[in-house]
Amino acid sequence: MRLLFLTTILLVCSAQAQTTSFDIHTIKLPEAIAYYDNQFSGLQVSGKKLYLLSECRIQDKREAVIYTIPLHELDRAVKDTGYQPSFEKIMIYGLDTLAAIMKQANQDYEGLEAFVIKDDMVYLSVETNTPSPLAYILKGRLKDNTIYLSTTFLPVAKPLQPDGSHIYNASFESMMLFRKKLMLFFEYNSFAGNFAYTTNPSLSTAAIDPMPMQELPFRITDITPAGKNSFTALNVFYKGEGGDTIYRVAGKDSINNKLIKKNGVYEDYSRLITLQYNKKGFTWKPLWEFPVEYRGYNWEGIAKYKNGYFVINDKYTRRRPYRSTLLYISQIDNKN
Repeated sequence: MRLLFLTTILLVCSAQAQTTSFDIHTIKLPEAIAYYDNQFSGLQVSGKKLYLLSECRIQDKREAVIYTIPLHELDRAVKDTGYQPSFEKIMIYGLDTLAAIMKQANQDYEGLEAFVIKDDMVYLSVETNTPSPLAYILKGRLKDNTIYLSTTFLPVAKPLQPDGSHIYNASFESMMLFRKKLMLFFEYNSFAGNFAYTTNPSLSTAAIDPMPMQELPFRITDITPAGKNSFTALNVFYKGEGGDTIYRVAGKDSINNKLIKKNGVYEDYSRLITLQYNKKGFTWKPLWEFPVEYRGYNWEGIAKYKNGYFVINDKYTRRRPYRSTLLYISQIDNKN
């Protein structure tokens, strides 16, 4: 399936609008990967492979695993919609032991949400349930297609509302290496005085520093490097009730409410944004909106590749049966 969508966006500090075109390609996934209960939460391109992080919900008897697909086979799948690429599994050892240690500290492991692979080092972020005050960063080594986790890990306090209440899904949803530091981003970024964290890859608790970040509506679900001091992030809104309502914006915020409401009713919404780093921290601007038919997908992973991005959902789609969908969106800039 190959579609061409045109989206016009108004860029900050520019008097002219720029039209950004994307070709959208759906990759034909093997059934083992498309299976909905993998619940993918992150993507990364490293070496000659695309890495796909499963949430690894071991409490539900799911495998602790990362999948890989050769990039040259994905190149072929982009051109040939009938081609199905091969895959391999990378097993993760030691996750059950670490989850048990968290449980002893009254913290409930829910799943893995972000990862970084650098040479043979692997870093993983753990999402805990909403009442748990801590999130975790794990590290391990990749050897012989297996990840062996270290018992050294970093607990970090999750952000709270001004009244001290917990925020639904407020663990570290995104992570990347930047200037030899691990950069950690919360899913929720609507605080006044918002920030991300930086920490040393050694995971020393003495080396956690806040990094100012412009307040951002909705959720950040994944981030990928896109250029010098520039990054592309998934910015997603889910129309659900209950704890999800924390990601709605104030009624007076007419600009963002127009994105997520139609005739006064909330709708799912998803877009790409650009994050830019300078000495004062991170600022952001819109890059591209997903077409309406793709907004009911819970996009959880993004990885820059060539002139575009791979993106993947966890399992949620606009209709059932649920399944994981991998897209490649290739960008073409048309200057007026």
